[in-house]
Amino acid sequence: MSRTPVNKVVLAYSGGLDTSVILKWLQAEYGCEVVTFTADIGQGEELDPARTKAEAAGVKEIYIDDLREEFVRDFVYPMFRANAIYEGEYLLGTSIARPLIAKRLVEIAAETGADAISHGATGKGNDQVRFELTAYALNPDIKVIAPWREWDLLSREKLMRYAAEHGIAIEQKRDGTKSPYSMDANLLHISYEGYDLENPWVEPGRDMWRWTVAPEDAPDQPTEITLTFSRGDVTAIDGETMSPAEVLAELNRIGGENAVGRADIVENRYVGMKSRGCYETPGGTILLKAHRAMESLTLDREAAHLKDELMPRYAELIYNGYWFSPEREMLQAAIDQTQQVVNGDVRLKLYKGNVLVVGRRSETNSLFDESIATFEEDAGAYDQADATGFIRLNALRLRVQGRRR
Repeated sequence: MSRTPVNKVVLAYSGGLDTSVILKWLQAEYGCEVVTFTADIGQGEELDPARTKAEAAGVKEIYIDDLREEFVRDFVYPMFRANAIYEGEYLLGTSIARPLIAKRLVEIAAETGADAISHGATGKGNDQVRFELTAYALNPDIKVIAPWREWDLLSREKLMRYAAEHGIAIEQKRDGTKSPYSMDANLLHISYEGYDLENPWVEPGRDMWRWTVAPEDAPDQPTEITLTFSRGDVTAIDGETMSPAEVLAELNRIGGENAVGRADIVENRYVGMKSRGCYETPGGTILLKAHRAMESLTLDREAAHLKDELMPRYAELIYNGYWFSPEREMLQAAIDQTQQVVNGDVRLKLYKGNVLVVGRRSETNSLFDESIATFEEDAGAYDQADATGFIRLNALRLRVQGRRR
């Protein structure tokens, strides 16, 4: 198969089996110079081995960037202002990381004079779409090389054989009798796919989960925390001001200790198939619960309801890879406008997998008026007789229709 000539390509590189093989394959098949880019978005892995492996493969330009703060500040936090959740369960941990990685790929291509970028996403998944839609939105003329859609190395065995034939050092992560889980981790979540999860009836093993304890092993006493919100974003935990990445890391720790954030989902992929995945999103689960509690106190009813109507569409845009689309940016502008009043504190109890809201307050933006809402004497703050006309007007169309039955 003839290929468009490429002089230099920027590869999203982890140093694992897939991207190590891709690095060599690009050099062999395209005869081009490869620049590697490894993103630290809080996956918790040591990144120095990626540099060592890239150097051993002859790579001259190696980028290892700490993107944790940018990831949470510019991607995770805006998404949580929308209370985004896909198909009622998925907190979009992988989806929201891909546009940031692709954005940096395009930036590095411009910095190094590369004419292409490359990724290790397969032709069956959503990530190929997310990477490439972002790349084309930011650089319409960029060339994208997706090896999984070109080569015939379509199994782990073939990849291992290619690595062995070309002297690529790969750490063994299985005992030779079964495939490991396919995992993706960042500061927001860790995901698990493949192996026994491909049967949606099979319960995941207890030893699969890495971030959270099992509910039955969680403390017998609840953990109480208070989150402080400013314009829809958490800025402090228990009164201690933290950066966005620090907030999420600390909520992951606290949530994980209390069995918060596990999910076992069958989801609809954008490419058309159903896929089963398990997720641990302890910090995100806490953030979502607390944010909705803060909004319940400070947002106008109609603004809150309209946000809830728009949310599924917003979540779908992120899931499908349209972070840099005009429609997502339009929705974000509307959502961010509502967040100007989302200020205050939310108190939570975490207990054996549950996140319980036990208090919320806002000294500047609360719309809760105790003098109106009270069941006691309200000194004329609310005239209950006004409800008669309100009900009659709203019942008019129902009464007209009822008479015709």
